[in-house]
Amino acid sequence: MPKITFIEHDGTVHTVDAEIGSNLMETALRGGVSGIVGECGGACTCATCLVHVEPEWVERTGARNEEEEAQLDFAFDVKPNSRLACQIKVTEALDGLVVRTPAYQGR
Repeated sequence: MPKITFIEHDGTVHTVDAEIGSNLMETALRGGVSGIVGECGGACTCATCLVHVEPEWVERTGARNEEEEAQLDFAFDVKPNSRLACQIKVTEALDGLVVRTPAYQGR
């Protein structure tokens, strides 16, 4: 089971066991990561699960699709390494992934 580390804006660290095939938003919610809201339940319509992927992991998490790009246009604190956690599927290749949450989730 891959381990994903979420670092909240205040420095709180959560290392969570992730289920293969789930997404990072689901993993964060199951793991009690308060920095992830996920208002839309993973439908890619709210941008309240934004994470900043650590640079060494950006390529392994895949590229943003058009729908994700559209949501990020309206999100808070977007950076080149920003992704919506609901759009990153958990695979064995993501074991050890580190992401950070912004101080605010929303638009």
